[in-house]
Amino acid sequence: MGGGAERGGCAPRLELLLFLGLCGRAAALRGNDNSEALPESIPSAPGTLPHFMEEPDDAYIIKSNPIVLRCKAMPAMQIFFKCNGEWVHQNEHVSEESMDEATGLKVREVFINVTRQQVEDFHGPEDYWCQCVAWSHLGTSKSRKASVRIAYLRKNFEQDPQGKEVPIEGMIVLHCRPPEGVPAAEVEWLKNEEPIDSNLDENIDTRADHNLIIRQARLSDSGNYTCMAANIVAKRRSMSATVVVYVNGGWSSWTEWSNCNARCGRGWQKRSRTCTNPAPLNGGAFCEGMSVQKITCTSLCPVDGNWEVWSEWSVCSPECEHLRVRECIAPAPRNGGKYCEGLSQESENCTEGLCIQDKKPLHEIKSQNIETASDIALYSGLGAAVIAVAVLVVGVTLYRRSQSEYGVDVIDSSALTGGFQTFNFKTVRQGNSLLLNSSMQPDLTVSRTYSGPICLQDPMDKELMTESSLFNPLSDIKVKVQSSFMVSLGVTERAEYHGKAHSGTFPHGNARGFGTIQARNKAAYIQNLSSISTRNELKTTAIFGHLGGRLVVPNTGVSLLVPHGAIPEESSWEIYLAINPRESSLQPEGPDVLLGPEVTCGPSDVSVSSPFALTIPHCAEVNSEHWNIHLKKRTQQGKWEEVMSVEEETTSCYCLLDPYACHILLNSFGTYALIGEPISECAVRQLKVAVFGCLSCNSLDYNLRVYCMDNTPCAFQEVVLDERLQGGQLLDEPKLLHFKGNTFSLQISVLDIPPFLWRIKPFTACQEVPFSRVWCSNQKPLHCAFSLERYTPATTQLSCKICVRQVKGHEQILQIQTSILENERETIAFFAHDDSNFPAQMGAKAFKIPYSIRQRICATFDTPNAKGKDWQMLAQKNSISRNLSYFATQSSPSAVILDLWEARHQHDGDLDSLACALEEIGRTHSKISDITETEIEEPDFNYSRQNGL
Repeated sequence: MGGGAERGGCAPRLELLLFLGLCGRAAALRGNDNSEALPESIPSAPGTLPHFMEEPDDAYIIKSNPIVLRCKAMPAMQIFFKCNGEWVHQNEHVSEESMDEATGLKVREVFINVTRQQVEDFHGPEDYWCQCVAWSHLGTSKSRKASVRIAYLRKNFEQDPQGKEVPIEGMIVLHCRPPEGVPAAEVEWLKNEEPIDSNLDENIDTRADHNLIIRQARLSDSGNYTCMAANIVAKRRSMSATVVVYVNGGWSSWTEWSNCNARCGRGWQKRSRTCTNPAPLNGGAFCEGMSVQKITCTSLCPVDGNWEVWSEWSVCSPECEHLRVRECIAPAPRNGGKYCEGLSQESENCTEGLCIQDKKPLHEIKSQNIETASDIALYSGLGAAVIAVAVLVVGVTLYRRSQSEYGVDVIDSSALTGGFQTFNFKTVRQGNSLLLNSSMQPDLTVSRTYSGPICLQDPMDKELMTESSLFNPLSDIKVKVQSSFMVSLGVTERAEYHGKAHSGTFPHGNARGFGTIQARNKAAYIQNLSSISTRNELKTTAIFGHLGGRLVVPNTGVSLLVPHGAIPEESSWEIYLAINPRESSLQPEGPDVLLGPEVTCGPSDVSVSSPFALTIPHCAEVNSEHWNIHLKKRTQQGKWEEVMSVEEETTSCYCLLDPYACHILLNSFGTYALIGEPISECAVRQLKVAVFGCLSCNSLDYNLRVYCMDNTPCAFQEVVLDERLQGGQLLDEPKLLHFKGNTFSLQISVLDIPPFLWRIKPFTACQEVPFSRVWCSNQKPLHCAFSLERYTPATTQLSCKICVRQVKGHEQILQIQTSILENERETIAFFAHDDSNFPAQMGAKAFKIPYSIRQRICATFDTPNAKGKDWQMLAQKNSISRNLSYFATQSSPSAVILDLWEARHQHDGDLDSLACALEEIGRTHSKISDITETEIEEPDFNYSRQNGL
């Protein structure tokens, strides 16, 4: 045991000597060459490895102040620091030694200083680092590596927050990138020099990459925001960013219309609204539009009553008096006028005093007997007259029935093989007959007659006849047209039509565009902006009876045709047709588009015995490969349900899609709309581009407003109404833009502004509108405004170009050449249908085909024919080739086909084309039957050419 203890006592001494020797050698080597390292371990006696009670921590050198690294281990005979792989000299160590009371083991703690110079002089692949190595009897232990870095914070922010102006409830995002620093700076936001605590306000988030996010801006969020960056070295402040939360003004409701300012006759009344709902705040935009509206009014003037003439004296009464009366109806008092003064009846003695009451003379008794006998004769005569009339009616009915049967036989044999035979019209005597002046009175003493069929087989002859003045609509000229077809139908009298210039060049019911019509000099009704109806007039009402009629909403392309016989006899209904407000209640889903106005016809509880025709304009370029068009109807609950697809085969209703309008045959009234589903990127929505201009409040500024709206008359009328209220003037004829559904945006720019006369703000000459805003506008016209400023008030002329183009698509350029002064500006005309004078037509005036001819056509084609001459061929010749099963279910298919023809030709009334179709059916029939017919003589056009026709 003693030897063991001795060894135990000698062993530490030997270890210590060996360790000191090694330390001395290491020190000597370090003084000469620091590349040689101390050994990782030394021989030791049995024991435990050192355990680090405290390891060195990462540290930052602030300015020039050194940092202290400390290390504590137990049990430890010795502890040294190694920095960057090299041992630190023992003279640089400060060590303390103690005894752990619990275990009795030796605890050693060592400190070293690291200066800024040492860190700056080190150039290695990683940061400056130091590590502790502790020795015990069993071996060595190493601590973690502690990095030492020089702390700093640069002065300039990498990104300062920028001021913003945002609408209320909009999102605010302020970006902040703090200066570069070691350690990385922490960011704090200040509002008006007060710290922002995002934990207290759920609407504010400061966690996202040092940015400040306010999800919904409130008025209280306006202020100056500062980004604060700080670390152990310094604090930095960013530039302050001013955030303004503004409120755009909104109009209050209109007040009630004031009383008419004229007590009698024409005056005006007004209503007003204020921009207080809400009022603009913090620079928000003021309300657009007029704060006061004025309309004309007419106060009914009071009309005093006046007596009509006295009636005849009545027969003498038993009281020997007779009476006469009068009524206050010439005129009757109205509108507060005075009633007639005086008595309404008079009585006087009818025997000039010869008769005393209750004592009648003998001659009066005799006269009463004579009067009784005369009454009997009168009643006998009336009875005989009634019987005679009844017999006459029965005879006429039987005669017409026999004639109807005979007329059908005539048609089946040869009625449809001829064209129109004669034309009689009277022209103006003065000058060239081609230069007809509608303002001159026609000379009815000169008449010319041309004979020959209108329907020609030679295309050149057709072109000649179309180009000639013979077919141009001539005002104040009476044209009489009669064909062999009409003669064969038993119509002996000639149908007389008063030719009048057809208004409008919007193609309804045909495929002719603007260019064709203008090239052929078709008469167009030129209408100024002042003649457009007001928004209150987008509804038409009329009372219809058994004879039917037509309703038209003026200048919108919307019409309703109620056929003859659709309403029961001895009944009359008040039927209305209206265009709903521009903000449609139908919200299409996805890429679907509202193609036309939302139209209501009613009343909805009325049922008709035959389908009526509803015409709705649309803005789609018709192509079944690119569009799938649906008809939808609004239910009583306000929901929209699909009625049919245009290409669908159904017997409930029928849709015929023309290039600019859809004609729908329906049996029930209601609210209808057309929805287009684009099935390819080549689907085209036709937009009309119009430019309006007016002077602004500043006399040097001139405002240009460019509208892109659906190519429908009602959409253009809405824009014109709005511009009229703002004092706008149409500056160029509207152009047609083909906007494709290819997701590319729309660009509107102002070009070629005179540089020394006008100027526009930089970067405002071009505006780009996203595709979705144009495509899904839901009948809202797109509006872009440009403000031009003239250098001097002497500049009164403006010339520039407006370029409207779809990126990678169609482009239109409008040439502006106008005077900004009202009295020098030329009025730009546009084309529209002149249907404002006849919003409602009842009876025969509403139809182009005379009723007698219509009856003959139906009697001919409704009857099935083995030779193929029936209503199906009539439909084919009128370009109706789809969904014929619908017509087969009707009581008179031919009548419904003719109703559809009436709807399609309401503006041109092209009876020539109908007659040609009937004539072709007759020729086809004759070829099938192998019947040799007399060859129709071609008209002699030489005479026409010689006479300038």
